[in-house]
Amino acid sequence: MTATVGLLHPGSMGAAFGAQLRARGITVLWCSQGRSNVSARRAERAGLEADTLPSLVARADVLLALCPPAAAEDVAAQVSEQGFAGKMYLEANAIAPERMRRIAERLPQSVVLDAAVVGSPPVDGKSPTLYLSGPGEQAAEVEALFTDTAVRTHFLGEEIGKASALKLAYSSYQKVSRVLAAVAYGAADAYGVSDELLAIAAKRTQSYLVETDYIPKTAARAWRWGPELEDAAALLADAGLPNALMHAAAETLARWDASRDKHLDIAQALKILRPEGDRDQGG
Repeated sequence: MTATVGLLHPGSMGAAFGAQLRARGITVLWCSQGRSNVSARRAERAGLEADTLPSLVARADVLLALCPPAAAEDVAAQVSEQGFAGKMYLEANAIAPERMRRIAERLPQSVVLDAAVVGSPPVDGKSPTLYLSGPGEQAAEVEALFTDTAVRTHFLGEEIGKASALKLAYSSYQKVSRVLAAVAYGAADAYGVSDELLAIAAKRTQSYLVETDYIPKTAARAWRWGPELEDAAALLADAGLPNALMHAAAETLARWDASRDKHLDIAQALKILRPEGDRDQGG
C-alpha cells in the first residue's frame, strides 16, 4: 500500500511507528503547531515531515492517532473540523469502546478503524502488535502498510470496540498489578521485610492473568480474602501508603460472599461478579 500517513502525535510510541513507516519509504506527516521542542526533535529523528493541521489532513490518506488517551476525542474533533472525509482514521489510543464508538460517529464520512498497540515501541528489536477491528478491507490495507516492519498486526473482526476492549482488559491488569506491587513492596520495606517478600515472590514466575482456573477459586475464597485485604489496607495506611486499591479489591470480593466454598465454573463466577447478568457486547 502506497500512502501518505498523518501522525497525531509523535510521542515515543507514535514516533517509533512513524520511523517504521519511513523505513519503507512512506511519507509520514506530523503537526508541529503547539508541540514542544522535545516532540520536534523526536519527529526529526524519526524522519517525519512537519506540516500544519489543515495541510496534514488534506494530504494524508491515513491518519494515525497515537496520543495521550485523554486527548483522543479532542484530536478526532479537530480532525473533523478540518473536513477530513473519504479517507481512513486509525484510532490507536487506549480508550474505552464507548469512546471509540463516539469517535467513529464524529467522523461519519471517513472509514474509522479501532486499533490498539500492545507492547513496547518498535525500537531496539522490540516488536509490538497492532490489534485491529473494523471494516475488513481497510484493516487489510493497514496490515499491508506495516508489512516488513517491526510492527505486527492482528485482525480481531469487524466490530468497532474489540481492539479497544482487548487493550484495556490487558492494560488494566498490567498497570494495576504494578501499582499493587509498588504498595506491597512499600509496606514490606516499611517493616524491614522487603528482601523476604522478594524471595517469596521469586518462587512464582507465571502471571495470574493466564491462570483463568483461579477465578472460581477466588470466588470461593472471597469471604475470607476480603477481610484480609481490609487489614492490608490498614497496614498500608500505617505505613503512610495509599490504600484505596485494597479497599476496592475488598469491595469487589464482597460480590462473591455468597459463593463461600462453592465449586463454580468460570462462567458462573463471572456472572456473580457481574450481577446485572451478561452484558450485551453489541454496543
